[in-house]
Amino acid sequence: MGFSQALSGLNAAATNLDVVGNNIANSQTVGFKSSGVQFADVYTGAMAGQGTRVASVLQDFTNGTLEPTGRDLDLAINGSGFLRFAQNDQVVYSRNGRLTLTREGFLENAQGARLTGLPAGVGSGGQPEVLRVPAGGMNANPTTGVEASFNLDATVDTVDRTAVPFDPADGDSYSYANTGTAYDSLGVQHTMTTYFTKTADNTWEVRVAVDGAADTTTGQLVFDTNGTLDEAASTSPGYSFTPGGGADPINFAIDFDGTTQFGSDFALGSLTQNGYAAGALVGIDFDDAGNILGKYANEQTQVLGTIALANFRNPEGLSPRGDNTWVETGASGQPLLGLAGAGQFGKLESGAVEVSNVDLTNELVDLIVAQRNYQANTQTIKVQDEVLQSAVNLR
Repeated sequence: MGFSQALSGLNAAATNLDVVGNNIANSQTVGFKSSGVQFADVYTGAMAGQGTRVASVLQDFTNGTLEPTGRDLDLAINGSGFLRFAQNDQVVYSRNGRLTLTREGFLENAQGARLTGLPAGVGSGGQPEVLRVPAGGMNANPTTGVEASFNLDATVDTVDRTAVPFDPADGDSYSYANTGTAYDSLGVQHTMTTYFTKTADNTWEVRVAVDGAADTTTGQLVFDTNGTLDEAASTSPGYSFTPGGGADPINFAIDFDGTTQFGSDFALGSLTQNGYAAGALVGIDFDDAGNILGKYANEQTQVLGTIALANFRNPEGLSPRGDNTWVETGASGQPLLGLAGAGQFGKLESGAVEVSNVDLTNELVDLIVAQRNYQANTQTIKVQDEVLQSAVNLR
């Protein structure tokens, strides 16, 4: 019976060599997960066992090292989870996030599998679908609100408004002016100028002009003796302007929260407004939560969709399908879907990939052990052959 034991050992050692060799061959494959062979003895109640067999080939899903690439379309999962792809009417899962953007707007891997996720604005309760980046640009957004903070010089002289009427062309009719930008509904940029006039101690008149057309509404900023804005006593002018050219009227209010009156030069602390021009899509990026961010020529960003991650109760039960992909099985359990960075799911790292988790040093040692195991089993056959030959030569 010694031949059968040795033959089973040879078959098992050959399988081990195949697995180790496959690990070594894929040591540079992005997203690859190494495997290991588990052996079991064969025993049928005889005094000696019947050899060995390969009980299973287990996959090792420990995380590989994240390697920066500097490429915007490269993705890596920093933690647990799988990217979800649609390929040939089948859902497959992968840790390889090296993607390309097709001319149709799909995010694909090298094998043509398309990344899936949730449409923009749906949230985690939506149904995953193939993600597609729209080719259209971003519409213009008119200015509806302005936030500004200034320091107004407390040492300047007051202006007697009854004697000196306001005139944008007359610098003596106001104390300080600052210029900003506003946008109409067509995305046309307009010049917005804010005029400040000190009319009494701790009291300032505020006017706004767009493209030189001054607003008839007058606001008032009142400060306490410490130079802090008294918001309850102050009023902010709401501005309305009809730009023409087919655009809707511009309507906005200015929030002067944080404005001060100190004995120092006039200074602009901050000036922001929520309008912007139309812009073409110039690129995409990903954030830690898996949102696909469209980058536009008007320097704005917009969420175009959210990548959905999947996880399994038993990842080792997944069935490999090649090309760095797996499919679910009864042993793996059904996929648990979620968003990056939430609960058990890792965060997404843009501009990086997860390299293979193969440890070449360990694999080379395992290769030597597998080789010695194979040679030892061949030696068993050789000895059994010599014993059998001795028995045949008995007279």
